[in-house]
Amino acid sequence: MANHGPSYGLSREVQSKIDKKYDQELEGRLVAWIVAQCGSGIDEPEPGKIGFQKWLKDGCVLCKLINSLHGDKKPIRNIKTSSMPFKQMEQISMFLKAAENYGVTKMDMFQTVDLYEGTDLAAVQRTLMALGSFAVTKHDGFYKGDPTWFHRKAQENRRDFSEEQLSEGRNVIGLQMGTNKGASQAGMTGYGQARQIINNN
Repeated sequence: MANHGPSYGLSREVQSKIDKKYDQELEGRLVAWIVAQCGSGIDEPEPGKIGFQKWLKDGCVLCKLINSLHGDKKPIRNIKTSSMPFKQMEQISMFLKAAENYGVTKMDMFQTVDLYEGTDLAAVQRTLMALGSFAVTKHDGFYKGDPTWFHRKAQENRRDFSEEQLSEGRNVIGLQMGTNKGASQAGMTGYGQARQIINNN
């Protein structure tokens, strides 16, 4: 799966925890969406983590996926199948850049090595989920597949107020600031005067 030797000790423990985050059920949903989104010419991978990684590793499927969400204005023009590692990693990087431009946040983005070396395929799933959510939310006609596969992102609910409404709002004192109703200075002594103590003895 990866191009390095086995992990030992702490690194093995960390890798084991990362591997447990990988969701087999989610894999099936993502594969179904990618195949539906890209159309003919995309074969399904062998089930399982290794099959999923091999399927996406050269970046071709990912580039086709992001292009399918743009209609005619495709962000990645040249998608080439190559066995050269640097070409494959370059295509993964192009996908990540296009996904970021599409709206996926850096926090939801996997690193190229996460996919290429198979070190964190759960992060790859997270990026694809975020991309699917943005595609469903945009509702621009380019999304293909079942819309219930992804949750919609929260959208801005912009409100425009007239100048008159804004000036009225400035005159209202919010209750969290307290109220000055019924307040008076009755019974207050002037500043600096000594306090009168009356002794009734």
